[in-house]
Amino acid sequence: MDDWVSFSEVKSRVSLERLLRCYSVDWLRRSGTRQYRGRCPIHQGEGKEAFHANYERNVFHCFACGAGGNVLDFVAAMEKCTIRQAAIQLQGRFGGIAAIQSTKSKLVTKKRSINPPLNFSLTVDSRHPYLAQREVRFETADYFGVGYFGRAGLMSHRIAIPIHDCDGRLVAYCGRSLNGAEPRYQFPSGFRKSHVVYNYHRAFATGARQLIVVEGFFDCMRVHQAGFPNIAALMGAQLSPTQKDLLTSRFQQIVLMLDGDETGRAAMTRIARDLSSACSVIQVRLPANVQPDQMTADQIRHALTYEERRQQP
Repeated sequence: MDDWVSFSEVKSRVSLERLLRCYSVDWLRRSGTRQYRGRCPIHQGEGKEAFHANYERNVFHCFACGAGGNVLDFVAAMEKCTIRQAAIQLQGRFGGIAAIQSTKSKLVTKKRSINPPLNFSLTVDSRHPYLAQREVRFETADYFGVGYFGRAGLMSHRIAIPIHDCDGRLVAYCGRSLNGAEPRYQFPSGFRKSHVVYNYHRAFATGARQLIVVEGFFDCMRVHQAGFPNIAALMGAQLSPTQKDLLTSRFQQIVLMLDGDETGRAAMTRIARDLSSACSVIQVRLPANVQPDQMTADQIRHALTYEERRQQP
């Protein structure tokens, strides 16, 4: 493939500090060791300290506009382009970044072969009425890249939900049916969701040491919309060994807020027991048969803050 580029190679070679200098972002002030904050260069909006940059972890997050991620995400947001286009730009701008097609097969690790990155992205309608019916605001849908896909293909006439791996690479789309037709959630053949935690890369980019974990895509969107960007979803009620490693390797505390039905409650008890040996765990017990995406923003905020206060030592 022409213009092949290694996302991981770009991210390892290009520092966020150097990239910000290239965009003449010189107004950030130090707020800790290798941490800076200031006005967001992406949306140029209100909030003099909304934009946080962590040079040690090479990630950023804006608490005003919601943008966040690594150097690829920053360029994609600034240039309004895809992640792949951002990677190609960075490769050309900084040079010295290997993109050796003849040895490409040697660079593909076992982890990457499980869910290889996609070399395309779908154009979707984030203002579709279905999203409004699920009380997902346009700003939230746009942030997550979710929307109606009307063209031919696996996602045809479904709400297409992009899924990224832990490094922010787009690895799949899941299609949600609009009328409850089966399958309600259509995953592509060969995709292994047990090796991915939905929205993990954005949650990690916030710099938070606590991660809120829910079951589904729309649960994740609604909790984020309620003001909690450190949110991720298991895409079900099971925790695989790979997902456990992802959760415990980068976060010190996991807040479980699974569905209030019998399956969700049993899963929360089981997962909490599994995680407790590796990190601190808080369980948010929802009312019977209630899911996070059925709750108002105030109810979500109350449930999370109440359980955290109650379970803190």
